[in-house]
Amino acid sequence: MVLFSVDGTPIREFKNSEAVGVPFPKNQPMRIYSSLWNADDWATRGGLVKTDWTQAPFTASYRDFNAQACIWSSGASSCGSSASESTGGSSWLSQELDSAGQQRLKWVQRNYMIYNYCTDAKRFPLGFPPECNIS
Repeated sequence: MVLFSVDGTPIREFKNSEAVGVPFPKNQPMRIYSSLWNADDWATRGGLVKTDWTQAPFTASYRDFNAQACIWSSGASSCGSSASESTGGSSWLSQELDSAGQQRLKWVQRNYMIYNYCTDAKRFPLGFPPECNIS
């Protein structure tokens, strides 16, 4: 599972669902990019929620950023061939959210997520991507 969290609170999880045809970045390097831009014409409930520009200027920054990841270099992963090989046992790589973490994730989604591509029927008129049908 790839888990994104802010200050210890999970905000997004992407489970390995290769069994149903969803690609998962396990055998190749992955990069994470973030950016801020005005997308209130499409990303905010189809443009219904607009940016309140009277609150500008907006400032965003990262402090004490920490990524727990396997380092990919020269065609090899620092985690070895299996998640437990380099850690001698249970690894963060194979951990799942416990029930409290699942509840926090649902709370964040309910209170802060304003766009979910898995509910955007206009974007996917022929059916949602396979990961959207996994509970």
